[in-house]
Amino acid sequence: MSEVLKKLSGLGVSIWLDDISRERLRTGNLEQLVKEKSVVGVTSNPTIFAKALSKGDAYDDQVRDLAVRGVDVEEASRAITTYDIRWAADVLRPVYDRSEGVDGRVSIEVDPRLARETAKTIAEARALWWMVDRPNLFIKIPATEEGLPAITAALADGISVNVTLIFSLERYGAVIDAYFAGLEQARANGHDISKLESVASFFVSRVDTEIDKRLDKIGTDEAKALRSQAGLANARLAYALFEERFGTDRWARLRDAGARPQRPLWASTGVKDPNLPPTLYVDGLVAEGVVNTMPEATLDAEAAKGDPTGDTITTRYDEARAVMQALKDAGVDYDDVVKVLEDEGVEKFEVSWKEMLEIIAGELKDKAAKA
Repeated sequence: MSEVLKKLSGLGVSIWLDDISRERLRTGNLEQLVKEKSVVGVTSNPTIFAKALSKGDAYDDQVRDLAVRGVDVEEASRAITTYDIRWAADVLRPVYDRSEGVDGRVSIEVDPRLARETAKTIAEARALWWMVDRPNLFIKIPATEEGLPAITAALADGISVNVTLIFSLERYGAVIDAYFAGLEQARANGHDISKLESVASFFVSRVDTEIDKRLDKIGTDEAKALRSQAGLANARLAYALFEERFGTDRWARLRDAGARPQRPLWASTGVKDPNLPPTLYVDGLVAEGVVNTMPEATLDAEAAKGDPTGDTITTRYDEARAVMQALKDAGVDYDDVVKVLEDEGVEKFEVSWKEMLEIIAGELKDKAAKA
């Protein structure tokens, strides 16, 4: 057991792995990470699946069967991805039971091509929930404007949701509203809201990447001194908003009815700038009741070099506000930054999804020819 990761977990941070593959599952690697590195959850996305499918032979048998059956590429993609998610959910079921449903969660994303289509996102969320059929599943729905009502509708149907691609504080506030509305509707629909869980995935490193690019273009010494500070500051202010909104009377009524808070989840926590410490977005975002989903390289770096010393969020609100004000004074347009990041985030996942479909289509064609 990694003592650093054990300490991080003890400080209230749930450690999730931002990766999944059939190879990781069949070798028992995920079970090993649960035992040795305090991993209590798994997230996936289209990029992760595209990468997993492009390597090795772990999917060959299933793809061969799908090819023999004449399954089309869209149905094949759902069969393949939900198989991995179901398996991972079973691996993490003991964690789910032990934590009374808080952790032990596995996330699967709706088709990112639907990110701007509310009705289709809702239908896809229902279909994935039914196909995986595990209580410790999270359906990932993007926090686009069109995604917000889909989040509410999914929760109202008793579906636990991982809200993804959150960049701005304003949008995060809307996500919390969507969560409250979903719980209220779920309760009215007769669901036990104590069984519903949700996380709000706030992206971190991508904020620094976009803002640092703009600071370099501004070029002043003052601008350069602000590099690599925005991601942490933005996330810390998101936690301040979490504390504020989950201290309201509206939340108190839901809590008294058995609801659990929608935990902030730090996503995109692998550093993009090689000059930065690889543990920056882990040790810098420690507080009770948060989730940090890490690529394996970041998980390993934290285990080897991490130094979680205590709460590094609630003690730094003033510092975070000062950073955001300084960025504004330097000429960084925050509203434009978060819009660009959301648009790029959706586009990148669409590209990865199409890449995954192309890989599956090629494999189906190859296996059908050899059948």
